[in-house]
Amino acid sequence: MTDIRPVSTGNAPTVGFSTGTAAPLSQAIVHGDTIYCSGTGPLDPRTRTVVSDDFAEQVRQTLTNLVAVVEAAGGSRESILKCTCYVRDAANFPVFNAVYREFFAGNPHFPARTTIIATPHRAGVQVEIECIAAVVRS
Repeated sequence: MTDIRPVSTGNAPTVGFSTGTAAPLSQAIVHGDTIYCSGTGPLDPRTRTVVSDDFAEQVRQTLTNLVAVVEAAGGSRESILKCTCYVRDAANFPVFNAVYREFFAGNPHFPARTTIIATPHRAGVQVEIECIAAVVRS
């Protein structure tokens, strides 16, 4: 059987779906050389509260949290292959694109991407992103 391992890091938030419950998911799963990250949002890793009402700041924090999980799994920002992005309001799509472009500007490529307009499960959250990445081998 191929090696499958869960990933957990305190550098990105893990929250329960109801008060006092643990989330029924892993922050990421590594299967072979591929990292499958659960969706993450704009929460401060320590307080688990939404970092700001500002949409651009929420996108930056969400991407920062996502990369923290990818790195804990053995990948890097540059090894992100595909992102699936959930944005609450279509009116924020131009801002989302600008922040996303800035965040990945140093990469040799932009990840493949799908963006969906959807309502996140937590009040105040305006964006959630999940990804697939490659493990970086030295």
